[in-house]
Amino acid sequence: MGHEGCGIVEAIGAGVTKVKVGDKVVMHWRIADGIESPFPNYILDDKVISSGKVTTLSEYSIASENRLTPVPEHTSDYLCALLGCGLTTALGTINNEAKLKFGESVMIVGCGGVGLNLIQGAKLASAYPIVGIDTSDAKRHLAEIAGATKYVNILSEDLPSELKKIGVNVIDVVIDTTGNIAAFAKTVPLLSGNGRYIMVGQPAPGESLTIPNANLMFLGHGKTIKATQGGQTSPSDDIPKYIKLHQAGLLNIDNLITDEFHLSDINRAIELLKSGTAGRIMIRMAQS
Repeated sequence: MGHEGCGIVEAIGAGVTKVKVGDKVVMHWRIADGIESPFPNYILDDKVISSGKVTTLSEYSIASENRLTPVPEHTSDYLCALLGCGLTTALGTINNEAKLKFGESVMIVGCGGVGLNLIQGAKLASAYPIVGIDTSDAKRHLAEIAGATKYVNILSEDLPSELKKIGVNVIDVVIDTTGNIAAFAKTVPLLSGNGRYIMVGQPAPGESLTIPNANLMFLGHGKTIKATQGGQTSPSDDIPKYIKLHQAGLLNIDNLITDEFHLSDINRAIELLKSGTAGRIMIRMAQS
């Protein structure tokens, strides 16, 4: 949190050529073109606070040039914020990591902000069926709007039984956004003979993953498990492409954003995020 956003450049340092004062920019954690600056420090009440290469939960931020990508000034602020991580990670995972083929089946574990974007990306790639999994019935409608052809509440419904209802026994691509080791153990056996399991969410430090009946990993052409770093997104190359998709009406963000808060209400926003019922939450820096 705080690593993706939309901003306006107020000032630039020596040697900066990628952006100029007044530019609207996407603020992202993935490395793009430009200078790699040192980590900035902030001072609050005479205390020094170290910062990352980009931070966004503030009215002003010092950012490394290579963590900014300029965009046309009319680009939606909401789209820019999503392109900082959640949307680019999802589309990059589908396009760069999963390498989806037409008609391959996809399962998204966790239908929060990134998960809903993954569902949308899978739909853009003509995957079928697209199965969304979460622990809340509140996510069902959001997943279906994003493009899921089947939604399973894994707490109240039996996953294999629900898959059989749509004629599915195995899944070509499973993408986990939760880092939940129990969800991993329950879904990795569903991989097809050419199945790819992609981990977007990170397990907690010290936790271990277990593969039930691990010999099944050798069926078919051999299955793979892979951890992704932001979908291998190249901000300088990919962000302009995704903006074009949005402008053409092929990429929809309206139904992904479920809540909006002012920065002063950030604690309420975090509690809502932890509840697991929200999609993407937006934080406004200005009162207007």
